[in-house]
Amino acid sequence: MSDAVDVIVGQWAAQRPDLTDELWPVEVLARIQRMNRIIEKQLKAFVAERDLEVGELDILTTLRRSGPPYTLTAGALIPAAMVTSGAITNRIDRMEAKGLVERIRDGQDRRSVRVRLTDHGRDVAEKVMAEHLQHFASLLAPLDRDTCDAVASALRTLLESHGDTSIG
Repeated sequence: MSDAVDVIVGQWAAQRPDLTDELWPVEVLARIQRMNRIIEKQLKAFVAERDLEVGELDILTTLRRSGPPYTLTAGALIPAAMVTSGAITNRIDRMEAKGLVERIRDGQDRRSVRVRLTDHGRDVAEKVMAEHLQHFASLLAPLDRDTCDAVASALRTLLESHGDTSIG
């Protein structure tokens, strides 16, 4: 069996046989890059079918997994969403218009605003998260659970070695 990365590696090996033994990182990293593109494309389609955007799913799931009362400051949402404060404001505006979240002013500090899931937002988050997990599982269907666990462990090691140990 062969994939696009095998073709690329084969072309390089044919053109630069002196690099054949050095092409092994491409075998891993190019596949991660290509899989990331596939996941992003699939995720965009998945959320679009549910009248959401990927960034809105990030906010819904971040608020839901924060636990009751499903409320965080906009600033606390930024690291999870990996966007600027302006982008988070736009997302919250869209989500508020859809009835998924509401802004709550802090009683002590009127400048501080918290974002809370509405009942509707919580219902959407519950439903979409279950479907999202099924969707992700379908992307991994060609692999058995032990293989998935081994891949997850290897990727965790790589992420940790590059300092990616927290959401922020």
